[in-house]
Amino acid sequence: MSQTRKTAIVVCPGRGSYNKSELGYLYRNHADKAELIHSIDDYRLQNQQPTITELDQAKVFDPRTHTRGDNASSLIYACAYADYLSIDPERFDIVGITGNSMGWYLALACANSLNPGNALELINTMGNLMHAQAMGGQLIYPLLDENWQAIPGRTETLNDLLREINQQQDCELYDSILLGGMRVFAGNDAALDALMASLPKAQIYPMRLPNHGAFHSPLMQGISEQARELLPASGFHTPEIPLIDGRATTWQPLSSDTTKLWDYTLGHQIIRTYNFSRAIQASVQEFAPDCLIIPGPGNTLGGATAQALIDIRWQGLNSKQAFLERQQNDPFILSMGLDEQRPLVVA
Repeated sequence: MSQTRKTAIVVCPGRGSYNKSELGYLYRNHADKAELIHSIDDYRLQNQQPTITELDQAKVFDPRTHTRGDNASSLIYACAYADYLSIDPERFDIVGITGNSMGWYLALACANSLNPGNALELINTMGNLMHAQAMGGQLIYPLLDENWQAIPGRTETLNDLLREINQQQDCELYDSILLGGMRVFAGNDAALDALMASLPKAQIYPMRLPNHGAFHSPLMQGISEQARELLPASGFHTPEIPLIDGRATTWQPLSSDTTKLWDYTLGHQIIRTYNFSRAIQASVQEFAPDCLIIPGPGNTLGGATAQALIDIRWQGLNSKQAFLERQQNDPFILSMGLDEQRPLVVA
């Protein structure tokens, strides 16, 4: 291995990363990947779904179309996987892969634990199930102030509300994703309405995430069971690169049980809290990479990833200002969705 190559952890994005400003992302950045794009388009045509080319090259971004699960999942997969394939192997040695929420499915694809066909089938199937049957939704609320410092008493307040709302009739509320300085809740509509009414207003928060079901909660048990019936364990292979999941567990290339990997992916990963913060922290603590690379579309994970690093004082980072200064001088997080950072990553 060349001494100039940097070791990198790849952090795959999840739902909500393809928004209005990302329209055309696939076309702009991946005209050289026609075979990949055509294969996804053909699959979706066979399933009577709009192609990712049609979605990506639409004249306008339509939230009702672009953010619904059966469209967003495959579109984000195409963008992120194409970005992953564009990482310059002469500059980076990828030593681990993780992701946020749906990003776990992308991580499986990038590590070749699922071949491209099986990865697309998993992602498209889950997107369809989530769109057609997912109940409830998700709500996001900050734990940190504008300087990324913990708000005194905020965690305790949210814990109290979680308990109180679950004592109300017909309410089910859960921690969905621990996302750096954000806490994402999942619940049925009654619980989310109660939470929305109880939380102090802070800028745009509390925010109900559009076209999202109660992901990573027991409310997804039925979808988990259907996914197990539709997606066999035989499609899973041992990863070629270590994977770090939403429990901060590492799946190694030579020792991973593929049946257990299938069971986690279509079980725990769907119906239990996804701890993105711990996944990031475990990744850097175990592999000590030179950098983290976040494929596009968008840059929705940049702040959450930095906040998870600050929480453990990684390489002395202790504040938003310290992180921004580090990014100016010697960036640790490289976001492929940012025009100024993309050239630092691609071949």
